[in-house]
Amino acid sequence: MNHNQRIGRWGEQAAADYLQKNGYTLLEKNVHASHGEIDLVARLEGVTVFVEVKTRSNRGFGLPEEAVSPRKLAHMRAAAELYAAEHEIDHWQLDVLAVEGVPGVAPRIEHFENV
Repeated sequence: MNHNQRIGRWGEQAAADYLQKNGYTLLEKNVHASHGEIDLVARLEGVTVFVEVKTRSNRGFGLPEEAVSPRKLAHMRAAAELYAAEHEIDHWQLDVLAVEGVPGVAPRIEHFENV
């Protein structure tokens, strides 16, 4: 596993921990769909939340959330729609969790809801 993969996995775990600490129930991680991967699937108050996690160890390439392009959002929506249809989910939303930091240090997490 290379550096970027380690940082990405660490960021996904930090995001999952953040969601759980904030009352979400984590349902699945790394769900593969025909339009891409859904990083996290969680639930809060009757709403299923499909989460894209973007992690950066520093701001050399910009903020993590800046990596979520309109094209990425379209792929997220298509993957979420398919998942929701297959699992008979009526109420859902797309969220982005932007994680900054490195393993061993508390991350900075910004939560963008219902993108």
